[in-house]
Amino acid sequence: MDRENSKIFSKTDKMKMLYEAKAEDVEFSAAEADAEDLEAQVRAQEADNRQLHEILKKE
Repeated sequence: MDRENSKIFSKTDKMKMLYEAKAEDVEFSAAEADAEDLEAQVRAQEADNRQLHEILKKE
């Protein structure tokens, strides 16, 4: 089955896609981060959690 062209994904495929998308993020340097960077990182993690919740809810 061609994962990219299918409308139905297994839970494992969905988790892999989420991980792959997250791996494409830009590099983060804690040493050079300011308060806005840290806030953005928290918001990104919250968004990832919401996305994962949506993926699991559809299963």
